[in-house]
Amino acid sequence: MNRVQPQAGQESVWDYPRPPRVESTISLIRVVFNDVEIARTKEAFRVLETSHPPAVYIPRADVLLQYLHPSARRTFCEFKGEATYWSINVNGRVSRDAAWSYRNPSPGFEQIRDHLAFYASRVDACYIDDEQVVAQEGDFYGGWITSRIVGPFKGAPGTWGW
Repeated sequence: MNRVQPQAGQESVWDYPRPPRVESTISLIRVVFNDVEIARTKEAFRVLETSHPPAVYIPRADVLLQYLHPSARRTFCEFKGEATYWSINVNGRVSRDAAWSYRNPSPGFEQIRDHLAFYASRVDACYIDDEQVVAQEGDFYGGWITSRIVGPFKGAPGTWGW
């Protein structure tokens, strides 16, 4: 693993803390699926954790919840607690387990209660301001990569032991 040196205006995921930190962002966050903008906000939170691109949490009030349906999937994060998952159905097109949330997050992560995070790989597009994000590799983590974030990133095959 060779750390990429950030340039001016960039962040390295290797400078993020462990345990993770929650921070607010005023960037315009958008999620699009099947030609419908299902989420739009300027009041999101980013969760920053060593070796991971930020996961972006959008207030439920800024998500078109009529398109989301609870899933049976559950996972546990040692820092944030139990995650519940959501599938998306827009005009008959379905993406399973495309979003997750923490109904009762652990102490220190209360800010992301009543927020949803989306896998960029399971929707058509996610944007931070006008930049379309790149999905974090793998099928477990859901970080969003932009030109402002440098790695290398955990998630791809062979990176679990970092």
